[in-house]
Amino acid sequence: MKHDRSSFQENLKLACATRRSISQLCREIGINRQQFNRYINGETQPSANNRLRIANGFDLAPADFDLPATVFRRKLEGRKQSRIVSTPLEGAFPGDLHALTPYLGFYQTWHMSLSWPGWVVCSCAHLRVQGDQVIATSRERIIDGESGVRQRSRYVGLAGIQRQRIFITELTSGQMPTFGQTVLLPFEVHQREYLRGLTMGLSWRCDNRPYATRTMWRYRGRDTDKRALIRNCGIYRLDSADVPSVVVSFLKTVEPLDVT
Repeated sequence: MKHDRSSFQENLKLACATRRSISQLCREIGINRQQFNRYINGETQPSANNRLRIANGFDLAPADFDLPATVFRRKLEGRKQSRIVSTPLEGAFPGDLHALTPYLGFYQTWHMSLSWPGWVVCSCAHLRVQGDQVIATSRERIIDGESGVRQRSRYVGLAGIQRQRIFITELTSGQMPTFGQTVLLPFEVHQREYLRGLTMGLSWRCDNRPYATRTMWRYRGRDTDKRALIRNCGIYRLDSADVPSVVVSFLKTVEPLDVT
């Protein structure tokens, strides 16, 4: 599809005028500032992928930037007015989207259970971009034959990164939703598979008692066998061969984990 170079350049300038900082915008959409300047100056046109990133940064469609300037301005103002602004957490999620991008994808996760003391809960999670936010989705599947419990839980929320820490706030689905919160340390230089951190929530079997426990997330990539991740979900004894030794070692550690 052929794009109108002059319309794109003019409309991009109009859109950028609504943002406080072009540098912040570039960090959020993951485009180099110098390259972005070439788009604004009309020196070059963005690729289809970068064009989509720019459009997502303004909650618009890529084709909107080819509209006449007057039409584009009305559409831009309409989008701006439809957004919820002046909230205490405005801009907190996702924070630095470019820094969060390497963590997008699927995870197998583990944490110690308060509902089943001494057992490990294995679940799965997914981080994905939607518009200008990173959506976090987690699933649990627990079958306890002795207690007759068959529990399936789904959590949906937002992920953000601030000061080299990943923050995830989720809400359970159902008639009586509760919050779950997780703070994760980033990958280390020579370790790009496991994320360590803390998870907090409420126990549904122990009178809604709040808990906080260590958690470990194993990165499984942006394209993986989703059914396999779900099949692995459940509760396991800490000495189970199905729980990786590196996970057991981390979960058993009693010293406080510094995530401040």
